[in-house]
Amino acid sequence: MTNEEYQEAVEWLFVQAPNYQIDGEKAYKPGLDNIIKLCELFGNPQEKIKCIHIGGTNGKGSTSNMLASVLQESGYRIGLYNSPHLIDFTERIKINGENCDKEFVFQFIQKLKTLPENILPSFFEFTTIMAFEYFYQKKVDFAIIEVGLGGRLDSTNIIKPLVSAITNVQLDHQNILGNTLEEIAFEKAGIIKSNVPIISGDDNEVVKNLLKEKAAKENTQFVDAALIKSDLKSDLKGNYQEKNIRVVLALVEELKKLNLNISDENVKKGLLNTHKNTGFIGRWFEFSQNPLTICDTAHNQAGLEYVFSQLNSIPKHKHIVLGFVNDKKIDEVMALLPENSEFYFAKPITNRGRHPNEYEDLLLKAKIIYKIFDSVQEAYLSAKQHATQEEMIFIGGSNFVVGEFLEKNLTDKE
Repeated sequence: MTNEEYQEAVEWLFVQAPNYQIDGEKAYKPGLDNIIKLCELFGNPQEKIKCIHIGGTNGKGSTSNMLASVLQESGYRIGLYNSPHLIDFTERIKINGENCDKEFVFQFIQKLKTLPENILPSFFEFTTIMAFEYFYQKKVDFAIIEVGLGGRLDSTNIIKPLVSAITNVQLDHQNILGNTLEEIAFEKAGIIKSNVPIISGDDNEVVKNLLKEKAAKENTQFVDAALIKSDLKSDLKGNYQEKNIRVVLALVEELKKLNLNISDENVKKGLLNTHKNTGFIGRWFEFSQNPLTICDTAHNQAGLEYVFSQLNSIPKHKHIVLGFVNDKKIDEVMALLPENSEFYFAKPITNRGRHPNEYEDLLLKAKIIYKIFDSVQEAYLSAKQHATQEEMIFIGGSNFVVGEFLEKNLTDKE
């Protein structure tokens, strides 16, 4: 298999099946019928691996990667299924920090090309069965499976995990999951299963009570990670990681009850070596120091509140590159923008990318200093040109913005 053949195969996958990362709402196919058929066709690999299920609005990626790192430090072979990818498709499926083998991806896509006509999977269903099969073939000790979107009807909800976690519930994807916290919490709570402990990282009483009620109905243990006190740190920066660390610690305690051998030192080293052990980037990621350049994939109101609040706490003049997709409520973002900043708005390259010209009326109302660009790279280069060594640059607003930035500039940096 050549690199060209691999790229063609992945492009086929993107074209054949609508992909939420690119196509948005029309790619979302709720329900488990397709994934059940797919898994049966491949001999139900998800039943042959030990899984941990991580859901929630924000923090799923950070939590699952920190847990993977802790378990790797404990000597276990860990499969990790995350989405979306930032640069290459193989980032979605990893074992001990190594991206999925491209040859496996290529060969698996050849099998997908011969599926029966009565199975019409979404892109995410394709990648979910691919992850299950990869982890089974590679004999992982445990597979950490991140929910794609929602929970109740998400493709990953076919698994019977050892333990599950819901990091938090915030307003996001309202066009699919519901307009209120209660409606969205109901969907997230759909991953709670009988006799599978559920860990909650949310400190909102409404959300907490809803998850508790579902746990009681399912006759399973509810663990409130928000009550955990810890001063442990991670190499994943961002003030919001404190809450994710609590969820990881609660998960570790439940896994210890299942006789996993995890020491305090494993936990400490795992948290501090997450990037090294898993290759996870994009969360308060320090790209350079001169000038200080940070990127973060936070893209919904709650996530941006955390990130912008942290930016406000840094006493530097800021050059902020932002871009959004079509379903983003940009008026809500305008109310959160950091002070002491100049803004560079750009259109993400994806089909869902929204050109700043479309929301310039909101920029004018916000009374901020801004410029508009046709691409993320143009916006970044302009910010870099105008920022002094004492100032800082921030890139964010969307996974696509950060992915574009890293794809172009990490390669150049290397």
